[in-house]
Amino acid sequence: MQSNQHFIKHICIFNNGMLLRISRTDITQTLILNKKSMFHHVKDLQFNARVSKPNARFASLLLEQFGGPNGELKACMQYFVQAFSARMPYPDKYDLLMDIATEEISHLEIVGATIQMLLNGINGELKEVEGNSMIMEMLGKKDKMDDMIHHTLINPQFLVLTGGGPRLTDSQGVPWQGSYVTANGDLTVDFRSNIAAEARAKIVYENLMQFTDDPSVKETLGFLMTREIAHLQMFEAALATIQPNSPPAIRQGDPRFSNVYFNMSDGAESYRGPWNEGKSPDMQEEWEYIENPIEYIYETKGLTDKKITGTKRTADSTMKKDKELSKIRSKEIKSSVPKGEMHWSDYSHT
Repeated sequence: MQSNQHFIKHICIFNNGMLLRISRTDITQTLILNKKSMFHHVKDLQFNARVSKPNARFASLLLEQFGGPNGELKACMQYFVQAFSARMPYPDKYDLLMDIATEEISHLEIVGATIQMLLNGINGELKEVEGNSMIMEMLGKKDKMDDMIHHTLINPQFLVLTGGGPRLTDSQGVPWQGSYVTANGDLTVDFRSNIAAEARAKIVYENLMQFTDDPSVKETLGFLMTREIAHLQMFEAALATIQPNSPPAIRQGDPRFSNVYFNMSDGAESYRGPWNEGKSPDMQEEWEYIENPIEYIYETKGLTDKKITGTKRTADSTMKKDKELSKIRSKEIKSSVPKGEMHWSDYSHT
Protein backbone atom coordinates (compact mmCIF):
# COMPACT_ATOMS: atom_id res chain seq x y z
CA MET A 1 0.00 0.00 0.00
CA GLN A 2 1.43 3.37 -1.03
CA SER A 3 2.26 5.77 1.80
CA ASN A 4 0.88 9.30 1.84
CA GLN A 5 1.90 12.16 4.15
CA HIS A 6 -1.66 13.46 4.10
CA PHE A 7 -3.22 10.27 5.43
CA ILE A 8 -5.62 10.69 8.29
CA LYS A 9 -3.89 10.39 11.67
CA HIS A 10 -6.98 9.70 13.76
CA ILE A 11 -9.81 7.20 13.90
CA CYS A 12 -13.26 7.89 15.34
CA ILE A 13 -14.93 5.87 18.08
CA PHE A 14 -17.93 6.52 20.30
CA ASN A 15 -17.06 6.93 23.96
CA ASN A 16 -19.25 8.21 26.80
CA GLY A 17 -22.02 9.03 24.39
CA MET A 18 -19.63 10.97 22.15
CA LEU A 19 -17.68 10.19 19.05
CA LEU A 20 -14.05 10.54 20.06
CA ARG A 21 -10.99 10.51 17.84
CA ILE A 22 -7.85 8.64 18.78
CA SER A 23 -4.30 8.94 17.49
CA ARG A 24 -2.69 6.30 15.33
CA THR A 25 -0.35 5.33 18.15
CA ASP A 26 -3.35 4.24 20.21
CA ILE A 27 -5.13 2.36 17.43
CA THR A 28 -3.53 -1.01 18.17
CA GLN A 29 -4.46 -0.96 21.84
CA THR A 30 -7.94 0.47 21.28
CA LEU A 31 -9.05 -1.40 18.18
CA ILE A 32 -7.09 -4.65 18.36
CA LEU A 33 -6.62 -5.40 22.05
CA ASN A 34 -10.08 -4.12 22.96
CA LYS A 35 -11.57 -5.49 19.73
CA LYS A 36 -13.54 -2.32 19.00
CA SER A 37 -14.76 -1.29 15.57
CA MET A 38 -13.98 2.09 14.02
CA PHE A 39 -17.25 3.44 15.42
CA HIS A 40 -18.03 2.28 18.92
CA HIS A 41 -20.87 3.51 21.10
CA VAL A 42 -20.74 3.64 24.90
CA LYS A 43 -24.20 4.20 26.31
CA ASP A 44 -23.36 6.93 28.85
CA LEU A 45 -24.21 10.44 27.68
CA GLN A 46 -21.71 13.29 27.45
CA PHE A 47 -23.95 15.24 29.86
CA ASN A 48 -26.17 13.54 32.44
CA ALA A 49 -29.57 14.48 30.99
CA ARG A 50 -32.41 14.25 33.51
CA VAL A 51 -36.15 14.92 33.59
CA SER A 52 -38.21 15.59 36.71
CA LYS A 53 -41.53 14.53 35.18
CA PRO A 54 -43.02 13.69 31.77
CA ASN A 55 -44.16 16.59 29.60
CA ALA A 56 -45.37 15.73 26.10
CA ARG A 57 -45.96 19.36 25.17
CA PHE A 58 -42.35 20.32 25.78
CA ALA A 59 -41.13 17.10 24.14
CA SER A 60 -42.87 18.27 20.97
CA LEU A 61 -41.19 21.67 21.20
CA LEU A 62 -37.79 20.06 21.78
CA LEU A 63 -38.08 18.26 18.44
CA GLU A 64 -36.91 21.59 17.02
CA GLN A 65 -33.38 20.72 18.13
CA PHE A 66 -33.66 17.07 17.06
CA GLY A 67 -34.84 17.40 13.47
CA GLY A 68 -35.23 21.13 12.91
CA PRO A 69 -33.21 23.47 10.65
CA ASN A 70 -31.16 24.76 13.60
CA GLY A 71 -30.86 21.46 15.43
CA GLU A 72 -28.11 19.07 16.33
CA LEU A 73 -28.46 16.77 13.31
CA LYS A 74 -28.15 19.73 10.96
CA ALA A 75 -24.98 20.89 12.73
CA CYS A 76 -23.47 17.42 12.76
CA MET A 77 -24.07 16.82 9.06
CA GLN A 78 -22.98 20.34 8.06
CA TYR A 79 -19.58 20.10 9.72
CA PHE A 80 -19.15 16.48 8.67
CA VAL A 81 -19.75 17.31 4.99
CA GLN A 82 -17.60 20.44 5.10
CA ALA A 83 -14.71 18.43 6.52
CA PHE A 84 -14.22 16.25 3.45
CA SER A 85 -12.98 18.99 1.13
CA ALA A 86 -10.78 20.43 3.91
CA ARG A 87 -9.08 17.18 4.85
CA MET A 88 -6.10 17.19 2.46
CA PRO A 89 -5.28 20.90 2.02
CA TYR A 90 -6.15 21.96 5.58
CA PRO A 91 -5.78 18.94 7.91
CA ASP A 92 -5.95 21.17 11.00
CA LYS A 93 -9.35 22.51 9.92
CA TYR A 94 -10.48 18.97 9.05
CA ASP A 95 -9.59 17.97 12.59
CA LEU A 96 -11.62 20.87 14.01
CA LEU A 97 -14.67 20.15 11.85
CA MET A 98 -14.67 16.43 12.60
CA ASP A 99 -14.22 17.01 16.33
CA ILE A 100 -17.19 19.37 16.50
CA ALA A 101 -19.29 17.23 14.16
CA THR A 102 -18.76 14.19 16.35
CA GLU A 103 -19.65 16.15 19.48
CA GLU A 104 -22.87 17.23 17.77
CA ILE A 105 -23.81 13.55 17.42
CA SER A 106 -23.57 13.21 21.18
CA HIS A 107 -25.74 16.31 21.54
CA LEU A 108 -28.32 14.76 19.22
CA GLU A 109 -28.34 11.76 21.52
CA ILE A 110 -28.84 14.01 24.56
CA VAL A 111 -31.79 15.76 22.90
CA GLY A 112 -33.30 12.44 21.81
CA ALA A 113 -32.87 10.97 25.30
CA THR A 114 -34.51 14.02 26.88
CA ILE A 115 -37.46 13.81 24.49
CA GLN A 116 -37.87 10.12 25.28
CA MET A 117 -37.83 10.77 29.04
CA LEU A 118 -40.36 13.59 28.61
CA LEU A 119 -42.60 11.04 26.88
CA ASN A 120 -42.02 8.37 29.52
CA GLY A 121 -44.87 5.89 29.65
CA ILE A 122 -46.70 7.09 26.55
CA ASN A 123 -45.61 4.19 24.34
CA GLY A 124 -47.06 1.71 26.79
CA GLU A 125 -50.23 3.72 27.20
CA LEU A 126 -50.73 3.79 23.44
CA LYS A 127 -50.89 0.01 23.56
CA GLU A 128 -53.91 0.25 25.85
CA VAL A 129 -56.90 -0.22 23.57
CA GLU A 130 -59.22 1.32 26.16
CA GLY A 131 -57.39 4.64 25.69
CA ASN A 132 -57.23 5.48 29.38
CA SER A 133 -55.06 7.07 32.07
CA MET A 134 -51.64 8.55 31.51
CA ILE A 135 -51.99 10.19 28.10
CA MET A 136 -55.15 11.97 29.17
CA GLU A 137 -53.56 12.79 32.51
CA MET A 138 -50.71 14.51 30.70
CA LEU A 139 -52.60 16.10 27.86
CA GLY A 140 -56.12 16.68 29.17
CA LYS A 141 -59.29 14.73 29.93
CA LYS A 142 -60.96 12.49 27.39
CA ASP A 143 -63.54 15.11 26.53
CA LYS A 144 -60.69 17.40 25.48
CA MET A 145 -59.20 15.05 22.89
CA ASP A 146 -59.85 17.48 20.01
CA ASP A 147 -58.22 20.28 21.93
CA MET A 148 -55.22 18.05 22.58
CA ILE A 149 -54.76 17.26 18.90
CA HIS A 150 -55.31 20.75 17.52
CA HIS A 151 -53.86 22.94 20.24
CA THR A 152 -51.74 21.04 22.72
CA LEU A 153 -49.54 19.03 20.38
CA ILE A 154 -49.75 21.17 17.22
CA ASN A 155 -47.87 18.28 15.61
CA PRO A 156 -50.26 15.32 16.15
CA GLN A 157 -48.10 13.00 14.00
CA PHE A 158 -45.54 13.14 16.80
CA LEU A 159 -47.44 10.51 18.78
CA VAL A 160 -49.49 8.93 16.01
CA LEU A 161 -46.51 7.85 13.88
CA THR A 162 -43.80 7.24 16.49
CA GLY A 163 -45.78 5.70 19.31
CA GLY A 164 -44.15 7.99 21.84
CA GLY A 165 -40.56 8.59 20.73
CA PRO A 166 -38.43 11.16 18.91
CA ARG A 167 -38.90 11.71 15.21
CA LEU A 168 -36.67 13.50 12.68
CA THR A 169 -38.93 16.50 12.27
CA ASP A 170 -39.12 19.97 13.71
CA SER A 171 -41.74 20.92 16.30
CA GLN A 172 -44.33 21.40 13.53
CA GLY A 173 -43.81 17.95 11.99
CA VAL A 174 -41.76 19.18 8.99
CA PRO A 175 -39.28 16.39 8.12
CA TRP A 176 -35.55 16.99 8.40
CA GLN A 177 -33.98 17.67 5.00
CA GLY A 178 -30.52 17.84 3.50
CA SER A 179 -31.10 21.38 2.27
CA TYR A 180 -30.51 22.53 5.85
CA VAL A 181 -26.83 21.74 5.33
CA THR A 182 -24.56 24.38 3.80
CA ALA A 183 -21.13 23.35 2.52
CA ASN A 184 -19.56 25.58 -0.12
CA GLY A 185 -16.03 24.16 -0.31
CA ASP A 186 -14.36 27.36 0.91
CA LEU A 187 -13.58 27.65 4.61
CA THR A 188 -13.84 31.45 4.63
CA VAL A 189 -17.47 30.93 3.61
CA ASP A 190 -18.21 27.73 5.53
CA PHE A 191 -16.82 28.98 8.85
CA ARG A 192 -19.04 32.06 8.61
CA SER A 193 -22.02 29.78 7.95
CA ASN A 194 -21.05 27.76 11.01
CA ILE A 195 -20.73 30.83 13.23
CA ALA A 196 -24.26 31.83 12.18
CA ALA A 197 -25.52 28.25 12.68
CA GLU A 198 -24.17 28.11 16.23
CA ALA A 199 -25.71 31.51 17.00
CA ARG A 200 -29.12 30.35 15.76
CA ALA A 201 -28.90 27.10 17.72
CA LYS A 202 -27.97 29.10 20.81
CA ILE A 203 -31.02 31.36 20.62
CA VAL A 204 -33.33 28.36 20.03
CA TYR A 205 -32.08 26.73 23.24
CA GLU A 206 -32.39 30.05 25.01
CA ASN A 207 -36.01 30.36 23.88
CA LEU A 208 -36.80 26.73 24.75
CA MET A 209 -35.67 27.37 28.31
CA GLN A 210 -38.54 29.85 28.65
CA PHE A 211 -41.10 27.09 28.05
CA THR A 212 -40.16 24.66 30.80
CA ASP A 213 -40.06 24.93 34.57
CA ASP A 214 -38.28 21.59 34.98
CA PRO A 215 -34.90 22.44 36.59
CA SER A 216 -33.28 19.26 35.30
CA VAL A 217 -34.36 19.92 31.73
CA LYS A 218 -33.24 23.54 32.03
CA GLU A 219 -29.80 22.38 33.16
CA THR A 220 -29.51 20.11 30.12
CA LEU A 221 -30.62 22.88 27.78
CA GLY A 222 -28.18 25.24 29.47
CA PHE A 223 -25.32 22.83 28.81
CA LEU A 224 -26.27 22.43 25.15
CA MET A 225 -26.70 26.19 24.74
CA THR A 226 -23.28 26.84 26.26
CA ARG A 227 -21.62 24.35 23.92
CA GLU A 228 -23.02 26.40 21.02
CA ILE A 229 -21.17 29.39 22.46
CA ALA A 230 -17.97 27.35 22.66
CA HIS A 231 -18.29 26.08 19.10
CA LEU A 232 -19.03 29.58 17.81
CA GLN A 233 -15.78 30.82 19.36
CA MET A 234 -13.86 27.88 17.88
CA PHE A 235 -15.06 28.73 14.38
CA GLU A 236 -14.28 32.41 14.89
CA ALA A 237 -10.75 31.53 15.98
CA ALA A 238 -10.26 29.13 13.06
CA LEU A 239 -11.50 31.74 10.58
CA ALA A 240 -8.97 34.24 11.96
CA THR A 241 -6.11 31.85 11.10
CA ILE A 242 -7.01 32.08 7.40
CA GLN A 243 -5.56 35.28 6.00
CA PRO A 244 -6.86 37.07 4.14
CA ASN A 245 -10.41 35.91 4.84
CA SER A 246 -12.41 39.01 3.90
CA PRO A 247 -14.09 39.31 1.55
CA PRO A 248 -14.90 35.59 1.61
CA ALA A 249 -13.55 33.27 -1.09
CA ILE A 250 -11.24 34.68 -3.82
CA ARG A 251 -12.58 37.65 -5.72
CA GLN A 252 -12.20 41.03 -4.01
CA GLY A 253 -15.16 42.77 -5.63
CA ASP A 254 -15.50 45.95 -7.67
CA PRO A 255 -13.87 48.87 -5.78
CA ARG A 256 -16.56 51.21 -7.09
CA PHE A 257 -19.25 49.54 -5.00
CA SER A 258 -17.62 47.82 -1.98
CA ASN A 259 -17.93 50.89 0.29
CA VAL A 260 -21.24 52.39 -0.88
CA TYR A 261 -24.24 52.72 1.43
CA PHE A 262 -27.61 53.52 -0.18
CA ASN A 263 -30.15 55.30 2.01
CA MET A 264 -33.05 53.13 0.89
CA SER A 265 -35.46 54.20 3.66
CA ASP A 266 -37.74 57.13 2.98
CA GLY A 267 -38.91 58.44 6.31
CA ALA A 268 -38.53 61.00 9.07
CA GLU A 269 -35.05 59.98 10.17
CA SER A 270 -32.11 58.12 8.65
CA TYR A 271 -29.60 56.68 11.08
CA ARG A 272 -25.84 56.80 10.78
CA GLY A 273 -23.35 54.47 12.39
CA PRO A 274 -20.16 52.49 11.72
CA TRP A 275 -22.08 50.57 9.06
CA ASN A 276 -22.42 53.68 6.87
CA GLU A 277 -19.91 56.29 8.10
CA GLY A 278 -16.21 56.23 8.85
CA LYS A 279 -14.18 53.26 7.63
CA SER A 280 -15.48 49.79 6.83
CA PRO A 281 -14.31 47.23 9.41
CA ASP A 282 -12.53 44.74 7.13
CA MET A 283 -11.37 46.57 4.04
CA GLN A 284 -10.80 49.90 5.81
CA GLU A 285 -12.50 51.91 3.09
CA GLU A 286 -14.37 55.16 3.70
CA TRP A 287 -18.11 54.62 3.54
CA GLU A 288 -19.79 56.63 0.80
CA TYR A 289 -23.30 57.57 1.94
CA ILE A 290 -25.78 58.06 -0.91
CA GLU A 291 -28.57 60.21 0.50
CA ASN A 292 -30.80 60.06 -2.58
CA PRO A 293 -30.24 56.71 -4.34
CA ILE A 294 -32.76 57.30 -7.15
CA GLU A 295 -31.21 60.61 -8.16
CA TYR A 296 -27.71 59.17 -7.89
CA ILE A 297 -28.51 56.13 -10.03
CA TYR A 298 -29.87 58.34 -12.80
CA GLU A 299 -26.84 60.65 -12.57
CA THR A 300 -24.43 57.74 -12.95
CA LYS A 301 -26.45 56.05 -15.72
CA GLY A 302 -27.35 53.05 -13.62
CA LEU A 303 -24.03 53.22 -11.73
CA THR A 304 -22.02 52.48 -14.89
CA ASP A 305 -20.36 55.93 -14.69
CA LYS A 306 -19.64 55.75 -10.97
CA LYS A 307 -16.09 56.61 -9.97
CA ILE A 308 -13.97 54.93 -7.31
CA THR A 309 -13.97 56.94 -4.08
CA GLY A 310 -12.93 56.39 -0.48
CA THR A 311 -10.50 53.55 -1.16
CA LYS A 312 -6.94 53.04 -2.35
CA ARG A 313 -8.04 50.06 -4.40
CA THR A 314 -8.20 50.36 -8.16
CA ALA A 315 -9.53 48.07 -10.85
CA ASP A 316 -5.97 46.97 -11.67
CA SER A 317 -4.92 46.38 -8.05
CA THR A 318 -8.10 44.40 -7.42
CA MET A 319 -7.52 42.21 -10.45
CA LYS A 320 -3.92 41.67 -9.34
CA LYS A 321 -5.07 40.66 -5.85
CA ASP A 322 -7.65 38.27 -7.34
CA LYS A 323 -4.94 36.50 -9.35
CA GLU A 324 -2.49 36.37 -6.44
CA LEU A 325 -5.01 34.92 -4.00
CA SER A 326 -6.30 32.53 -6.64
CA LYS A 327 -2.79 31.12 -7.13
CA ILE A 328 -2.25 30.74 -3.38
CA ARG A 329 -5.53 28.92 -2.74
CA SER A 330 -5.19 26.78 -5.86
CA LYS A 331 -1.66 25.77 -4.91
CA GLU A 332 -2.72 24.89 -1.37
CA ILE A 333 -5.30 22.47 -2.70
CA LYS A 334 -3.41 21.04 -5.68
CA SER A 335 -0.20 20.45 -3.71
CA SER A 336 -2.11 18.40 -1.15
CA VAL A 337 -3.32 15.87 -3.73
CA PRO A 338 -0.91 12.91 -3.92
CA LYS A 339 0.22 11.48 -7.22
CA GLY A 340 -0.72 7.97 -8.22
CA GLU A 341 -3.15 5.78 -6.32
CA MET A 342 -4.92 7.64 -3.52
CA HIS A 343 -5.78 6.27 -0.10
CA TRP A 344 -7.89 7.95 2.56
CA SER A 345 -6.01 6.13 5.34
CA ASP A 346 -2.72 4.22 5.52
CA TYR A 347 -3.55 2.19 8.69
CA SER A 348 -0.04 2.75 10.03
CA HIS A 349 0.04 2.07 13.78
CA THR A 350 3.39 3.71 14.43
